Amino acid sequence: MRRLWLIFAQAVTISVAVLFVLNTLKPEWLREAAPGTVVAVREAPAGDGSTMPAAGSYAVAAQRSLPAVVHIVTSRTAGGPRHPLLDDPVFRHFFGDRFNGDQGQRASGLGSGVIVSADGFILTNNHVVESADAMEIALNDGRKFGARLVGRDPETDLAVLKIVADAELPSITFADASGLHVGDVVLAIGNPFGVGQTVTMGIVSALGRSQLGINTFENYIQTDAAINPGNSGGALVDSEGHLVGINTAIYSRSGGSLGIGFAIPVSIVRNVLEQIVARGEVTRGWVGVEIQDITPELAESFGLQDATGALIAGVLRNSPADRAGIRPGDVLVAIGDREITDPRSMLDFVAALEPGRKARFRMRRGAEAVEVDVEIGRRPTPATPAR
Repeated sequence: MRRLWLIFAQAVTISVAVLFVLNTLKPEWLREAAPGTVVAVREAPAGDGSTMPAAGSYAVAAQRSLPAVVHIVTSRTAGGPRHPLLDDPVFRHFFGDRFNGDQGQRASGLGSGVIVSADGFILTNNHVVESADAMEIALNDGRKFGARLVGRDPETDLAVLKIVADAELPSITFADASGLHVGDVVLAIGNPFGVGQTVTMGIVSALGRSQLGINTFENYIQTDAAINPGNSGGALVDSEGHLVGINTAIYSRSGGSLGIGFAIPVSIVRNVLEQIVARGEVTRGWVGVEIQDITPELAESFGLQDATGALIAGVLRNSPADRAGIRPGDVLVAIGDREITDPRSMLDFVAALEPGRKARFRMRRGAEAVEVDVEIGRRPTPATPAR
């Protein structure tokens, strides 16, 4: 009996030793031998970095446009009220100018921009760079450059900067302005809250948004792609990575994204860019009138058959409109061959006219049809708002 017990004990010891060795060196043998003890999963083959993105991915569009989107850090002197003692001769005799450096603190701002040419022209929002004393541009690859302001256009909230690099810079490609439709997928690229370059995805919610009170000239793309503070001036690109707009504003009650963002379309962006690069400023047509919508009540009081056109509510003295004989109460219905349906279309069309040329204005003055030739003037530059 003792011999049998020794044989049993040795057999158990050898079996435990074998299991230990197998579990250490070949654990998969034990898993195959005991089905059901682990979950059998199928793993995708390890990629080498050259595999195509998964279906539905926008990685190619992001990779194409990310290098052209930059981070903009601005700084300016936020001066406070100067203490009267600093101008006192006795005080300055004893303490010198040691307190002069405390007159103003440096305030910094964050935003985004888009490189639009290989030689270093960058588009951004005017509100990102206005009042800035210095600007630093950080590229996607970590390089940093000082930038100079080429020109800005407060009425569309666009500005053009310039940096100088030793080699060609990555630049974005412009999409066809007429190729964007409601429902198209778009990506918003920028640096929200300064966390780093970020890509968000959404669709085009609406086109031609205006009368928002953001800028003088408005024709916004509305998107639900998340846009937050710091995204301003960044790129809105299509599913191919081509620029369709410059992210500009959000509708928000909290300061964060609520899914209603606005971008300036490339049709406006291209025009402003070309004018600023060529002349350092944007030139627009102007006639010097105040216009307003024609409500049904106004149409009835003026004896109009319908509410189409733009009502001339006021005429600036000695302006092109005044010299041509346009009067308050006239209803503008056409400029040349272009019908005017509302004040917004009138403002946009006149702004697009070349200063110095003449245009025929067709109006209704009571029951009478009136035509006058107006020499288009140059729109005055708006004053920079105080900060």
